[in-house]
Amino acid sequence: MSRTAMKPAAPSTALLPRFIRLRDTAFYLGMDRNRFNAEVRPYLTKIPIGRQGIAFDRLELDAWADQYKSRNGRPGRLQGERPWDVDDRPASSRGGAFGTSTNGSKGGEFAKALAQIKSPKRSATSHD
Repeated sequence: MSRTAMKPAAPSTALLPRFIRLRDTAFYLGMDRNRFNAEVRPYLTKIPIGRQGIAFDRLELDAWADQYKSRNGRPGRLQGERPWDVDDRPASSRGGAFGTSTNGSKGGEFAKALAQIKSPKRSATSHD
C-alpha cells in the first residue's frame, strides 16, 4: 500500500454532532420517544435536514436537560444516612389534629351508618 492511499488517522477523541436527528434525540436524553414528543420537542427549534430529515440542536437539548434537572433533581444521600432517621419534617403541612376528617360527611350519613352498626341486631329466626 502506498503512502498516498493511506487513510487519515481517526481523531483521538469522539466528537458529538451539533445537530441530533429526531430518531436519536429521545435516546440522547435517556427517555422514550413519546415522552420526548410530549415534554421536550415543543420547546426546541426544529432544524430541517434535506427534504424529510429533522434534527435538533444538541446545545438546546443540553439546556433543556439542565433546566429539567434543576427543577426535578434531588441531591443524593450521604453514606449511612437513612431517610427514616430524619425527623425534621412535619407529619402534615396543614397541621391538622390526628383523627379529624378533612372531608366532613354531609347530612350526618356517617353518624347514621355508625348508629346502625352499634344498634343491637335482631336474630334472623325471631319474628315480632
